[in-house]
Amino acid sequence: MTSLLVIIVLVLLAVALWQLTKIFDLTQVGSSSDDSQVASDNDNNIQGYVMFGFLAFIYIFTIYGLLKWGGLALHTPASEHGLLVDNLMNITWVLIFVVQFITQGLLYWFSFKNRGHKDKKALFFADSNKLEAIWSIIPSVVLACLILYGLYAWNNIMFVDKDEDVVEIELYAQQFKWTARYAGQDNVLGKANVRLIEGINTLGVDMSDPNAQDDIVVSELHIPKGKKVHFKMRSQDVLHSAYMPHFRAQMNCVPGMVTEFAFIPTYTTAEYRELPFMVEKVANINKLRAEKSTELVAKGGTALDPYTFDYLLLCNKICGASHYNMQMKVVVDTPEDYKKWLSEKTTLAQDIKAAKAAEKPAEEVKASADSTTSDTVKAVIDTVKAVVAKVAMR
Repeated sequence: MTSLLVIIVLVLLAVALWQLTKIFDLTQVGSSSDDSQVASDNDNNIQGYVMFGFLAFIYIFTIYGLLKWGGLALHTPASEHGLLVDNLMNITWVLIFVVQFITQGLLYWFSFKNRGHKDKKALFFADSNKLEAIWSIIPSVVLACLILYGLYAWNNIMFVDKDEDVVEIELYAQQFKWTARYAGQDNVLGKANVRLIEGINTLGVDMSDPNAQDDIVVSELHIPKGKKVHFKMRSQDVLHSAYMPHFRAQMNCVPGMVTEFAFIPTYTTAEYRELPFMVEKVANINKLRAEKSTELVAKGGTALDPYTFDYLLLCNKICGASHYNMQMKVVVDTPEDYKKWLSEKTTLAQDIKAAKAAEKPAEEVKASADSTTSDTVKAVIDTVKAVVAKVAMR
């Protein structure tokens, strides 16, 4: 309601200013004025200074934005290839900033220097081979270097040696949750198909495949520090995107096909929480949450829980109404803790077997109940028949 009132006030203010402008124009009737619609030297000077003012605004706002919000950007990457991604990004940002600073300065300076004068005529020339060469060759060379460096980074990030010792994990996306499937002792994921989804086999794993017998399905992702993790990704319904920002990892999950991405974690969750920048960031967040909690409690609400950092797997595609809530906790363990955690998990085959075993007693109870009901109905029918027979004999 407050927003609506603000909008109404702004609209009324705009109408009032428009009416004041019309009144001012009426007051100028009969006074001498230049109606030629041709800019005077004074007009050109004013426009030139205004353009310089706008240039100053651009530079000041850019510097202010870097100082004010620069700290909100992601900090230390938590994967080996993250440094390569950050270097490529930083080089790109520096180039953009330098080019923007130079080109914007020249644009407005030339506009001011060559502003119109009463007795000045613009110089016209058809072409300049020198200028064409400068603004064609320099951007081409810079872009070629960026693209080559980008391809080098991409190849290093995406390359996975077939003989390399990796941890095989599947990330399964569906509206609006993630599920992870580990390859088990054989480190080979079993085949899967959406047509095989049934009961607790929500990923459609082909249980006739020998490689699927030791697969483990979980709702919280654990990965070991210092070892390459090879993710294979599927989607059950729409286009999703597996996004792990602190690992500088992102890959689309496309229905009907398998995509992949691999990286080596460099910090456990506990180690990343202890990094100085993260300690400061968490402290600032909890300070804000404490202030908000005070307001909520004063209004009779519930205080917010303190924030604790965790790696997250997010969906970076707008996949539906609850897209914002599609996330999974990611825990980076030491290799020893990872092995211990994984050894405590049951396989999908064991889960399916346990589910079927739990169904049998229920079926037996139902069958027994059905049998009892049938016997009772039969006895009632026999009794009714006997009574009818006696009445008929009388």
